[in-house]
Amino acid sequence: MKLLEIVNHLEKLVPSQLQENYDNCGLQIGNPENEIIGILYSLDINENVIDKAIDTKCNLIISHHPLIFTGVKNIDLSKPNGRIIQKCIQHQIAIVSLHTNFDKSPFGVNSVLANALGLIDTKTLVPESGKLKKIVTFCPVAQAETVRKALFNAGAGHIGNYDSCSFYTEGFGSFKAGENTNPFAGEAGRLHFEPEMRIETVFPAWKQKSVIDALLSHHPYEEVAFDVYSLDNSIENIGLGLVGNLIQPQTITEFLNSVKEKLNIQFLRFSQYEIKTVKRIAVCGGSGTSFISHAIASGAQAFITADAKYHDFQAASGRILLVDAGHFETEIFSLNALMSLVSDFLPNFAPQIIYPETNWVNTV
Repeated sequence: MKLLEIVNHLEKLVPSQLQENYDNCGLQIGNPENEIIGILYSLDINENVIDKAIDTKCNLIISHHPLIFTGVKNIDLSKPNGRIIQKCIQHQIAIVSLHTNFDKSPFGVNSVLANALGLIDTKTLVPESGKLKKIVTFCPVAQAETVRKALFNAGAGHIGNYDSCSFYTEGFGSFKAGENTNPFAGEAGRLHFEPEMRIETVFPAWKQKSVIDALLSHHPYEEVAFDVYSLDNSIENIGLGLVGNLIQPQTITEFLNSVKEKLNIQFLRFSQYEIKTVKRIAVCGGSGTSFISHAIASGAQAFITADAKYHDFQAASGRILLVDAGHFETEIFSLNALMSLVSDFLPNFAPQIIYPETNWVNTV
């Protein structure tokens, strides 16, 4: 299997267009034409991970956190990132990272975290907005159903848990074919009115090329009239964080002990609280304190995330129980989900290894 095929597969499942504007997802290092013989999965990219890939003959590493996060101005081989790049080139190891696009995925980091905590009836905490588009086209009545189905097969027409969503309007289209044309209807040089169907449907922005390609390949006209509009609507099942409910209310002590047990951690940092029990819980794996207001607005009594600062605890105090469970701890469980993205695509592909990372905490 070539690297390009795996990258394209991941792009369909977890589009890079979903990443935050500060992020750098996708192919970090590698030749898309290289054949992949083994894959290693890791939360982070460090020298130990590269050495593990070399030892296990894995020439592709799929990570959550990118190796190249900001602009590279030089490659200093005396520094860790420089040595990592050098080893990757020497041993032809490719790196692909799925970061904030995987955070937003309905089967990504936050889904795994919510499941680990036993949350039910979950919904997206901060739904993705500005990533929906609408296509409008005009087609002869007899061919309208063929065109509509082609648009659906290309990824259009999904609204929440509904698919094949569209709107039809009947009318007449007019055109006059010029020289060197072969019109589907009418005659060259004469004004023609054709009974047509106006077809409207929505699609995610990252599927625009496939949707337009499907339209052009199935529409009978030589010159296809269509419009594409950008929408402000949210995609409710894609976005950062989740909010859901515990099966039964828990006291604060029960809840905090349960979080420690289910996430396999020793220590928690949490804000002052006035409530005695919790049931509705918001989560955002990794650094999610910028969404405290969203968690409060969702009706959650507690918000589990990481990297909380002094003023974050102050902002949450008395309004919501803010729990800092650790960046590593809230994301490490998602490696199995990351691996399944490829293992389902390549069920007989071996070896597939998840690197057993550890977040070391020194105590005295």
